[in-house]
Amino acid sequence: MDPRDDQALLCLAAKLARRAAEVIMQIREQGFAVARKSDASPVTAADHAAEALIVAGLRAATPEIPVVAEEEVTGGRLTAAGPVFWLVDPLDGTREFAAGRDEFAVNVGLVRDGRPVLGAVALPASGQVYGGIVGTGAWQQDQEGRKEPINARPPPAAGLDVMASRHYAGDPKLAAWLKGRAVASVTNIGSAMKFCRLAEGKADLYPRLGRTMEWDTAAPQAVLEAAGGHVTTFEGAPLRYGKPGWENPPFIGSGKE
Repeated sequence: MDPRDDQALLCLAAKLARRAAEVIMQIREQGFAVARKSDASPVTAADHAAEALIVAGLRAATPEIPVVAEEEVTGGRLTAAGPVFWLVDPLDGTREFAAGRDEFAVNVGLVRDGRPVLGAVALPASGQVYGGIVGTGAWQQDQEGRKEPINARPPPAAGLDVMASRHYAGDPKLAAWLKGRAVASVTNIGSAMKFCRLAEGKADLYPRLGRTMEWDTAAPQAVLEAAGGHVTTFEGAPLRYGKPGWENPPFIGSGKE
């Protein structure tokens, strides 16, 4: 596969994300145990099975593009980023998955020169897949395969609909940051679903003050920016990728300015 053919690369990412989503739902139906990683975050058989499927597919189709995947990194496999590389979170929102909620996602994103350029985000519980190429456009595909374009929206006059992390619900730092802004609602949910809500014009702002990793954000950032939205640090700089340790600074996702 041509590593410069973004449409083909997005098609690959979306196909693998959807297949991984199906595997995750099968494991959910069968039942699963929850283990703890060294940082005390949860991990399940679904994380490992989804990642194995995705990384095998990416490495077979694009052997020249390095793949950086969450569970491999946790297990000690250190892959150099390079000027172009894949970032994979096979089950974003494992806490929600383990708790029986529907707010979890599969993220497959491509980074080029430190910026996410395309990505696919699957929402296994609903069967939806979101995809986008920055500068070209974004779309949402339903469980039956019907695809429609999506667009972020400008801030509504009635006030901002804010997406926030379920894990940080009630964070006083968020309340302090929102003080003085016209806010219509605050919704706390898990996973990359928050980015998707902004990308499809159902919400306006996603301030993230807590810890995230690059595989959490690369694919959904690409979808949001492809839909006309923005992701920056709190200082207004672009959110960059390929950082030592893969950890993100706090950031703000927003709709159209």
